[in-house]
Amino acid sequence: MKIPQSPPPFNFGALKDQNKVKKLFELTKNPLVSRHYLHWDKLRHHKIEGYTSEELWMAAKFQRFGTLRAIPLWDKTGRPFQFCVPERVQENLHQIDVGGGAAVGIPEPITNPQTKDKYLIRSLMEEAITSSQLEGAATTREVAKEMIRTGRAPRDKDEQMIFNNYMTMQRISKLKDEPLSPEMVFSIHKLVTEKTLPENCRDGGGRFRRDDEKRVVGDDFGAIFHEPPKAEELKQRLDAMCDFANTKTPDYFIHPVIRAIILHFWLAYDHPFVDGNGRTARALFYWTMLHNGYWLFEFISISTILRKAPVRYGQSFLYTESDDNDLTCFIVAQARVIQRAIDELHAYIDRKSLELKQLESQIQALDFFNHRQVDLIRHALKHPYSHYAIESHRKSHNVVYQTARTDLLDLQARGILEKQKGGKKLLFSAVNDLAEKLRKMGKGPAKK
Repeated sequence: MKIPQSPPPFNFGALKDQNKVKKLFELTKNPLVSRHYLHWDKLRHHKIEGYTSEELWMAAKFQRFGTLRAIPLWDKTGRPFQFCVPERVQENLHQIDVGGGAAVGIPEPITNPQTKDKYLIRSLMEEAITSSQLEGAATTREVAKEMIRTGRAPRDKDEQMIFNNYMTMQRISKLKDEPLSPEMVFSIHKLVTEKTLPENCRDGGGRFRRDDEKRVVGDDFGAIFHEPPKAEELKQRLDAMCDFANTKTPDYFIHPVIRAIILHFWLAYDHPFVDGNGRTARALFYWTMLHNGYWLFEFISISTILRKAPVRYGQSFLYTESDDNDLTCFIVAQARVIQRAIDELHAYIDRKSLELKQLESQIQALDFFNHRQVDLIRHALKHPYSHYAIESHRKSHNVVYQTARTDLLDLQARGILEKQKGGKKLLFSAVNDLAEKLRKMGKGPAKK
């Protein structure tokens, strides 16, 4: 990742020239200025006939000056950060409101108590793995998922990092109704960094970095991208961040998603800990979304999207610092990431629902089972944690007890159901790998 080119200073003297102002005003109508919120590092590569790149940038800044609003986050020189909400972000916010917080349009597998846990566990694993990979964890997804599913202990630092993230995401869900406090931030950080901190700061979990632990954000080649505030400022800055998270500041409305994005940036900018700042920042983003009623974010992984373009993620931080503390470029980038994460969840559920429908049609077409058994299997695919009793099966299909008993015992014999005692009666439930078992059976000859 390279440091973006700093924008040219705004020429306030040009505003005294009426012809120049008129020219700038005409430029503000161009989509590059009116619709796209580009940093100078990108805007300078665009050409509009009759205008220089510097004039195009001046028009963009001219338009932005009147819309930027300050927040109580200050840089190291005491200048406030500021932001605005461009048209494209407003569109994103509407889609996020519809797709991330309301029940309307949410796929049935998410609202179905029988299947929602499956999607929740998938999301927690995805976020745990990809958030760790953003910080350098090299464990493969397959190995990481096997560790989480089986409950085995982590074997190395990378697996420990993923395990910590998984536990943190579960913890965030339980903390969502509480206001943010420094103590909560410390507890989240301690959980994120458990057994993963470097040898020289093993006690660094859940506390501020000290003066002798000065941290800079850079690469392996010596380039410094960001130097965070001094350690002596961190308590005051964290208190201010919590007030912001709890909507005590500022004295005007900020959309909850924008507040969550800014909180993500805020902790990363202050970099209050010796390690684990990025993972803690993303965890606080999730806390904010859940705290504000965006319940679908228990099922969404933003790090999965960020992992696909980590350089772009890093640049969105740098764009803010290099352009007069304008947070908008970071907001634009993150709003797009959130929207893509929601879209991917819906697409994943659609794919799984289609697979289920195709599998159901295969079961019926191959005639492996009688119609009563097919009905039960279809129900078990949609409700994997259900239990079936002989009597309830008999009543559902209006058959004699022996017929119902034969149906269920036959399904058990063929590895479709598992049998267990439920008091004095037998109970049956679907095997864990039901869908895969049915696929394999479909390759053999049908029952005659």
